[in-house]
Amino acid sequence: MSKKIAFLVAAEGIERVELTEPWDAVKAAGHEPVLLSPETGEVQTFDHLTAAEKRPVDQAVGDVAVDDFDALVLPGGVANPDALRTDATAVAFVKDFMISGKPVAAICHAPWTLVEADAVRGRRLTSWPSVQTDLRNAGADWVDEEVVVDGNLITSRNPDDLPAFNKTLLEALK
Repeated sequence: MSKKIAFLVAAEGIERVELTEPWDAVKAAGHEPVLLSPETGEVQTFDHLTAAEKRPVDQAVGDVAVDDFDALVLPGGVANPDALRTDATAVAFVKDFMISGKPVAAICHAPWTLVEADAVRGRRLTSWPSVQTDLRNAGADWVDEEVVVDGNLITSRNPDDLPAFNKTLLEALK
């Protein structure tokens, strides 16, 4: 059965492969990926610090509900989650998604948004190494592993972990 997967990103600073590879995996598995952002228009992806492609936003996060989706993916990049965590509507959506029990998959720096949503306390997860202190200070049990599953939360460290991240995300959609 086809499922609808929300990909939530800010206007810029998204690590391109952390958006496109899970997006393509979800699509290849017969599911419908939907790009959400605080604003409509386009978002700018990056290959590390170099601007890459622009992608059209499907819907503003303020115009949708958790019930519209079966899972949430939070791509990384440094600037992307740092901007998302300052948007109250995006943070509330992430918090509600975590409470829903539906799968939430976050990679690299994306757990910063989970910290802002107060959704990591008592959870075991991973991230880009520089985020570990923020996660621990927010009450998480940070570990250095390729992919970590804690209930409905799936986390990975970096683009090298994308094969395991995508596989685990697809398994959670079954």
